[in-house]
Amino acid sequence: MAQDVTDSNPTAQTSPAQPNPDGIRPDQPNAGRNAPLTQKADDQWPENQSQDDREVVFACPVELSTKAQGRQRELCASIEIPCPVDPVWRILTNYDRLADIVPNLTVSRRLPHPEGEHKVRLEQVASQTILKKVDFSARVVLDMEEDYPHKIHFAMVEGDFKMMKGHWMLESLEVEGKAHTRLSYCLVILPKLTMPIQLVEKCLHKDLKTNLEAIYRVAILRSLAEPIATQFSDDALSPI
Repeated sequence: MAQDVTDSNPTAQTSPAQPNPDGIRPDQPNAGRNAPLTQKADDQWPENQSQDDREVVFACPVELSTKAQGRQRELCASIEIPCPVDPVWRILTNYDRLADIVPNLTVSRRLPHPEGEHKVRLEQVASQTILKKVDFSARVVLDMEEDYPHKIHFAMVEGDFKMMKGHWMLESLEVEGKAHTRLSYCLVILPKLTMPIQLVEKCLHKDLKTNLEAIYRVAILRSLAEPIATQFSDDALSPI
């Protein structure tokens, strides 16, 4: 989120009037953003799933790449999720609940946008402990722009970095007749001179992998819960 050890907040939104499986129109303010998300994997596994099944499902390699230009860094990470695009989109755009999902986020909340409620502005705070003794924390305010259901742009308007921008990309795939999603996250960041670039880069590398894996797990758990969703509401299925 959109997500990362960054110091800006993403925010902005543009969505076509296209219904999703929840019967929610993405162009409606806050559409789908109040749905509960799950964080604790063990609380959500169906009884017929063995430990071996869990290990197979959670085998989620993350591809990472980095480009350097002076102190500026461009980092990209991607992961393939065995779920359709829409559930992954709803996880990413449930902005006020992202801190319950993304491990390094301590704060994620919507702020009033000067252009009105149809725009999305976020405050996010990320923190991490390096080598068990160095605490790294960054705050950012981000404007988000949504292009449902495949792309979410973000740009820092205030925060601890000199510059920060990027996007989430969701690509629909078909694997053995099943709908999958290739989720990619790209970030361009320029730390302030007071921030050690090696430390920032190390934090971002760790967080990109951890955060995409967390989103992967939540998407899988929601997918596994669907067969029993007709018997229980989302609130009953979520421990949060």
